[in-house]
Formats: sequence, C-alpha cells, structure tokens
Amino acid sequence: MVSELMKQELVADNERMRFWQRCMLLLTMMCYLFYYTGRQTFGFAMQGIEAELGIDKETLGWISAALLWSYAIGQAINGNLADKFGGRRMMSAGAILSTMLNWVTSFGTSFVGLIIPWGLNGYAQSMGWAPGSRVISNWWPSETRGRAYGFYVFAAGLSSVLAFVCSMVILELGFDWRWIFRLPVIALLLAGVLYYLLARDRPQDLGLLPHVEEKPPDNHEISEQSNFSSWQRYCNVLGNGRFLLAAIAIGFQNAARYGLLIWVPVHFLGDDWKDSGDKWISVALPVGMALGAIASGWISDNVFRSNRSRVIILFMVLAAGCSVVMYFLPRGSWLGIVTLFFTGFFAYGPQAAFWALCPDMLGAEKVGTGTGVMNCFAYIFAGLCEPLIGGLIDARGDTSLVFVVVAISCMASAVVALGIRC
Repeated sequence: MVSELMKQELVADNERMRFWQRCMLLLTMMCYLFYYTGRQTFGFAMQGIEAELGIDKETLGWISAALLWSYAIGQAINGNLADKFGGRRMMSAGAILSTMLNWVTSFGTSFVGLIIPWGLNGYAQSMGWAPGSRVISNWWPSETRGRAYGFYVFAAGLSSVLAFVCSMVILELGFDWRWIFRLPVIALLLAGVLYYLLARDRPQDLGLLPHVEEKPPDNHEISEQSNFSSWQRYCNVLGNGRFLLAAIAIGFQNAARYGLLIWVPVHFLGDDWKDSGDKWISVALPVGMALGAIASGWISDNVFRSNRSRVIILFMVLAAGCSVVMYFLPRGSWLGIVTLFFTGFFAYGPQAAFWALCPDMLGAEKVGTGTGVMNCFAYIFAGLCEPLIGGLIDARGDTSLVFVVVAISCMASAVVALGIRC
C-alpha cells in the first residue's frame, strides 16, 4: 500500500514537472519572440536614413556593427550574471531598457545621434538570450535539451519574422523610418513585464526537485551557483578547446545570418524603399530561419543522437550552396522566394545545435557563462561583416554581393566545426 502511494506521488510529481517545464519554455519563448523587434528592424530603416540624413551604406554598416559589438560585450558579461542571479530578472530588464533606447534612436538626426543609443541598445538586448538559455537549461534535462533549444531558437526565428513584417507594415502605411524604432517595441515592453511576473528561474522555486545532474544549493536564498566563482567559470569555459572551436564556428555562422538579416531587406527594397513590390519576398528569409531552427534541434537529438557538430556542418554547407544560387538569380525571379527560404532555413538552423553544445560541453553550472561567451564570439564576427558588406555595396553598386559574403562565411563555419566532434 505504501509502495503504491509512493508510485502515485512520483507519477504526480513527474506530471507536474512536465507541465511546468512546458510553461517555462513557452514563457521564455514568448518573451524572446518580441526581442528582435528591438534590433533587427535596422535594415528596413537604412534606405530612409540614407535618404533623409545622407549617411552612406558603409557608415550605416558601422552603426549596425556598434549594436552587434555592444551586444557581444554584453553577452560575455550577462551570461555569467545569469549564472549568479538567475535569468528572469535580467531578461525582463533587457526588454524594458531596449524599448527605451529604440525610442531614443528614433529621434536621431546625425551619425552620433544614431550610433550612441543604437550601440547602447545592443547591451540591453544582450540581457535576453543567455539569461533565457539559463532558465531553459534549469528546467530541461540533457536528453531533451536539444528539442527545447530548438523551440527557443524557433521563437527567435519567429521574432525575425515579426520584426520584418512589422517594419514592412509601417512602410506600407506611409510612416517614415523613425516609426520602425517606435511601434514594434511596444510589444517587447509588455512581454518583458509579463515575463518578470510569471516566469520562475528553477524547478526549486516551485517546490520541485532539480534534475539529477544538477545539485540544489545548500541555501535556497543565495545565488543559484555557489560552487564556482565568476573567475573560475570564465577560466573553465575559455580553457575548453573544443568549445572555443564551436565559438569560432558560430562566429562565422552568425556573420552569415546577420549579413542576410540586415542586407537582404536593402537588396529587395531597392531605391524605391517605400513602394517596392519585392520587399515582401524578404519575409521568406526569417520564415525559413524559424523552421530551420526547430528542425535542426529535432535532427540533432533524434537522427544524430545528440551529435551537434554533424548538424552544424550539414546545414552550413547547404546554406552556402543556397546563397550561391541566390547570387545568380535576378532580383524579380519567383525562384528567389524558394531559394531565400532555404538559405534562411540552413543558415540559421544550426543555432539550436550550437546552444545545446553549451550545457553538453560545460555542464549546467556554467551554461549561462558559456552561452554568453559563445554569443560574444558570434556577434564580434557579425559586427565585422556589416561595414564590409556595406563597403562592397557602395564600391560596386551591387546589393547581391551580400550572398557571396554569406556563402564564404557558411563554408568557413563548416570547416571549423569539423574540430568540434560533439
């Protein structure tokens, strides 16, 4: 009788755990769904800024790079802070700060007036991804973490779709570029507030037991990870050779990703930036990215048995091929929609595998720090590509050159990923 009661209690606890796992994943996804409305709209504002303020594309590329590098620095800092203090507060604070800085950017009238608030916005945006990853790793065990990260990255992909659609609707309604920084982020503000009110950092916060690979701290009230100092976490992460290779590989992957996200709208908008009929084609890119993310997470868990590097190499090679095809297609070709979809699908898909590598390689106690360091590499590389692409377009007058840079970056990512073996 006692044994039967214990079994029933165990089943009830497992069911309760599964319920809250899904709730926390969904809440984190919903919050991050609106994050990109605060940083991936810049490509749609570029033509308007150039027309009104006379700032050339290479200089606009440096403004975009300022956000990416600020984001990279913030990731290296905030990932570790998420390990110490939990992800819920930081993710909510980042959403609120980013909303405010987007509004400040919208009033810019010069290079300085744009680059300072936009660069600071990069740091605010860096308070989202690694802290959210920390929450997910707390709630999901290693055997299903690839799928959980796949859904998380799927939400990020949908966030790109939302950012693209909102920007185009604003242009369709006749608003100028400044409103691209003002209207979409209102939803981000609401999401940040709700996440703070509803989410919880760990199973222990709801009276549940942690996963077997994670030991609860002796004192529930102290910081989440009392076993490691910040210095020890950074030394452990940066001393892992295969992890550093993964960080370099995601650097090239993210350079390709942001090359597409920032410059594809410029390619399809053309000079007639308000009335271009081709601008809706660009939505195929983030839609493909969203679906690629969830597919790669499932593939890495179920086809390659949690071998993340195989998924990364496969998707990067296919992304390079699709990008080469995009370069040769004329801008008005109907094949461009299909090819752009698959370019996004394969270029962004490996993100789920990359983020799942952090807990796989480093363990749960350093996942926030590892995610932050990896994302730091990712955005340093992405920032280097922005002025490069802008300069190439200014020099050659050919926006399709973005696809050449993307193809090279994807192949470089695949080559580096050969050394990960995990």
